[in-house]
Amino acid sequence: MRRMRTFIVGSVLAVYACGGGAAGPASPSPTQASPSPASPAVTAAYEYAVTGSSTDVVRPTTAGYLLAGGGTDVDDAMRWLIARSGGGDILVLRATGTSAYNPYIAGLGTVNSAATLILKAREASADPFVLDKVQRAEAIFLAGGDQSDYVTMWKDTPLEDAIRAAAARGVPVGGTSAGLAVLGQFVYAALNASAVSATVLANPYDSSVTLDRGFLDLPGLEGLITDSHFVTRDRLGRLVTFLGRLLQDGWTTDARGIGIDERTAVLVDGAGRATIAGSGAAYFLRATGKPASCEPGTPLRLDAVDVYRASGAATFDLRAWSGTGGTPYRVSAAAGAIISTLAGGSPY
Repeated sequence: MRRMRTFIVGSVLAVYACGGGAAGPASPSPTQASPSPASPAVTAAYEYAVTGSSTDVVRPTTAGYLLAGGGTDVDDAMRWLIARSGGGDILVLRATGTSAYNPYIAGLGTVNSAATLILKAREASADPFVLDKVQRAEAIFLAGGDQSDYVTMWKDTPLEDAIRAAAARGVPVGGTSAGLAVLGQFVYAALNASAVSATVLANPYDSSVTLDRGFLDLPGLEGLITDSHFVTRDRLGRLVTFLGRLLQDGWTTDARGIGIDERTAVLVDGAGRATIAGSGAAYFLRATGKPASCEPGTPLRLDAVDVYRASGAATFDLRAWSGTGGTPYRVSAAAGAIISTLAGGSPY
C-alpha cells in the first residue's frame, strides 16, 4: 500500500465542481486528476484535515447506505463503504470531535483520500469549500456526536441539498449513532434531554420526544426512523413510542423503524437489500394504524408492532419489509411497558 500523508490546505478559492460518484458529463474521467480548491484548514466555521492525496480523483461508485449502531466501528462495514466508493475520496462530516477517522479509514483499504470536515457553525453549511468537498466525495460518512447539531446547523441549507444530491447520483452514504439518527425520513432530533424508554412510554408527549422530518430525505430510506445503541441503552420502548407518535400525529400511516446495536451495522444496497455486519443485531419494526392511546401525560398503548430481529447471516429487504434467517415476533406498549411475544417476554 502506498504511504499516506496528512495535508493541510491553505488560501481561499471558491470553486464549485461536479462531485465524485456517478460522474456527470462535466466531470474528468476516472483516470484524470484535478486540484481540489484550497481553503484555510481551520476557520471560525469549520476545520478540515485530509489523509492521503489532496488532489481530487473521480471514481465510479455504487449506491448504498451504511447504518451503524454506534460504539466501536465495524471494520468490515467500513471496508464495504470503501469498496462502494471505488477507492476514491471518503469524506467524514461531523459537528464536534477530531479527524481520527482519517487514518482509520485509510488503513482499511486503498483510497485516494480520507478527509474530515468538522462543521462548527451553521454558516459552514453554505461555505463554497465545504460544498465542493461534498460534491467531489465518492463516499460520505456522518460521525457520531449530537444529532441536534446536525438538524440545527444543516437543515434547510445548501449542505443538506448537497448530501441528498450525492446519494441520488449513487454516492454511498453512512452514519453512526447521531449520524445514523438523521438518515431516515423521520428523525429523532434530540433537541432536549435524551429520550428514555420508561419515561416516554409513560408519556409519549414528554418534552424529550422531539421528532423532525424533511431533513435529508435520502432516496430508499423513505418512511423510516432509526435508533442506535439499541440493546445497551434499552431503546426499544422509545423507538416504539416514536412510531406511535408518527402515527398519532398523522405523519404516516405505515410507521417503520430500524434499531441497531452497538458494534453492528446494517448494509443496504441500491435495491434495498440489507445484510448485517458486526457482533450484534438489528431490529426492524413496523406499526400501522393509530395507537389505541397516544396522549400527553398518558401511557402509550400501541398494539401489534411487528419486529424482525436480524443478526449474523440474516438478511432483510427494506422494500418488501421482510427478512430471512432472523426472528419475527411482536411487541405492544401498554401501561408504560413493552409486552413481547418472545419466550420469557423479552423485548429483544
